[in-house]
Amino acid sequence: MRAVVYRVVNDLRLETVPVPRIGPNELLVKVAVCGVCPTDIKKIQHGTVPPPRIFGHETAGTIVRIGGGRSTLVTPLSSLKIGDRVALHHHVPCLDCHFCRHHAFAQCETYKRTGITAGFEPAGGGYAEYVRVMPFVLPGVVKIPAKNSFAEGAMLEPVNTVLKAVRRLNLLSGDTVMVAGQGPIGLMFTRLLQLASARVLATDLLGSRLKLAKKFGAKRAVLASQLSTLNPQLDSAIISVPSDAAVYQALQLVRGGGQVLLFAHTKRGRAELPLRRDARQRVPTDVRTPRRSVPTTLDFSSICLDEKDLIGSYSSDFTLQAEVARLVFSRRLDVRPLISHYFSLEQTAEAIALAAQPTADSLKVLVRG
Repeated sequence: MRAVVYRVVNDLRLETVPVPRIGPNELLVKVAVCGVCPTDIKKIQHGTVPPPRIFGHETAGTIVRIGGGRSTLVTPLSSLKIGDRVALHHHVPCLDCHFCRHHAFAQCETYKRTGITAGFEPAGGGYAEYVRVMPFVLPGVVKIPAKNSFAEGAMLEPVNTVLKAVRRLNLLSGDTVMVAGQGPIGLMFTRLLQLASARVLATDLLGSRLKLAKKFGAKRAVLASQLSTLNPQLDSAIISVPSDAAVYQALQLVRGGGQVLLFAHTKRGRAELPLRRDARQRVPTDVRTPRRSVPTTLDFSSICLDEKDLIGSYSSDFTLQAEVARLVFSRRLDVRPLISHYFSLEQTAEAIALAAQPTADSLKVLVRG
């Protein structure tokens, strides 16, 4: 079969590899589409994992074989058969460890294992013609209704990550929430927050995306450069772009008791925000400001005295999968307008490049298997 293999940093090659062999209680799925995720972009462009690998984990396709020569397979959540159109979930937690009991599923050792592969070290495998689905992630397989497309199925995983983050907020009906960044993830936030009866203030650098934000339910949509002149009173803020300056600004704008949630700060490194300097406190000499830094100060007493929360959310929540499927397949959250570009398997490198450097008219990028 054909597959796009990661060989070295920024080097993706279309190669011929064996169709994955499957064992008992495993599935072979013919890939229809796979979304391009920023986490895969990070691995490809920064070499955070060793090659060779076949990436792609926002995958939907058709079951073409079931291990053991069977025609059906009963999982804890559904009954699957050859010919079923399915959306896949590459991470499933154990639901029993210390982290799972605290609902920090992304920290679970079982969750960190990747249960879908097209060959080599398991890495999702969606940029290939076929993938093997291992037994421990079968509970994450979701059937796609006849009225819905494979593309909608492929969007379940990113929607799950966004709904998980929304659930981390202590929202009350009518709360004002800022969403910084109105790319595909930010637009999902905007719509899900509107469904939660929040008043959304959407910000972005592009006017075209602000128009979309209004369609997705934003009460107000403003250019990020104009935000400081508005001085809005925020109950929460979601930072869906990897901007330290946006975090600092959000902490200033959120009123007492509010929350700032980080969603896109997934590359480890020193913060760009040095400690506040005053007569009793000095900046440690080991605090270094990286390139593209924004010279700001962070007054930790504002978090303490004003009872603000600075929290993070990463990856998905398996326990929300059924709810996510209802939202997407009923089209209460209609993901179809979020998909702007399709690429063939041969064009995967171009798809990655566009998703990494989006244009004014690009949103979610999908690769056809």
